Amino acid sequence: MIQTIAAPRPEDFRTVTQALSHDQDAAAAVLARLIAPPAGRSHALLATPDGDGVAAVSISTRDPAVGHWDLLAVHPGARRRGLGRSLVAAGEEWFARHGVRHARIAGNPPCYGWPGIDVRYTAAACLAEEVGYAQTGTAWNMTADLTVDLDSAGDEQRLAGEGIQVQRATDRLRDTAAAFVRQHWGENWAWEATQASGCHVAVRNEAVLGFAAWGARPHWFGPMGTAESARGLGIGAVLLRRCLRDLRATGARSAEIGWVGPKRFYSLAVGAAVGRVFWQYGRDLVVEGA
Repeated sequence: MIQTIAAPRPEDFRTVTQALSHDQDAAAAVLARLIAPPAGRSHALLATPDGDGVAAVSISTRDPAVGHWDLLAVHPGARRRGLGRSLVAAGEEWFARHGVRHARIAGNPPCYGWPGIDVRYTAAACLAEEVGYAQTGTAWNMTADLTVDLDSAGDEQRLAGEGIQVQRATDRLRDTAAAFVRQHWGENWAWEATQASGCHVAVRNEAVLGFAAWGARPHWFGPMGTAESARGLGIGAVLLRRCLRDLRATGARSAEIGWVGPKRFYSLAVGAAVGRVFWQYGRDLVVEGA
């Protein structure tokens, strides 16, 4: 019988760190983030009695009829026993009790681990398809090499000549940056920006023109945005390089740019390349009495 873990402990993460072979350095930190989402979100962490299988499910306030699979992992030594199917059944029962009519295997912004199933996790993709989930989309992470030249001093001097100062967002400026993000891109990005390890902003006459954050997930860059009125000035590339230098200072040699939209921008700005591909899935659920 699948159990709900009300107060997860570090030992509950053993399955995750063992199962996620491509994310071992970040698995526990990601799960810790999933069980502490934004206020108002419904979520649950499910596990098999012996702890060899773990799943995380959630419902956001954006659409309470849509549920998200944030994580499903089975210890490598316990596979082919039906544990994955049992977790899916338990998760869908939890969805049904909360009125969910459609379930997605895709990131549930702003608090999510991955945009979908990394295509290298073949067993997870096979399980999703076997239990009736259909592929609905593809998402990408790009990889940035942190050993390359990431200097931005010349561009920062050029921007300063136009009255734009690029600086680290600390204390009051961080709150101002969050308000700027909320105004232009909504609450989801604002939450990510406030949860990030570091944030840089471009400011002119005390007005924020752009921001970039890093560390909302281990070794990940993002989100980042520039006000429409300030685009084309090169602000984004400067903010990106400053954040990547921060990541390099933590000892990292590469960084993931998460759930990328403008691949060309990142490729030109820092030579980033598509490094991870994620398949997204969805399934309509049968709700009794509907």
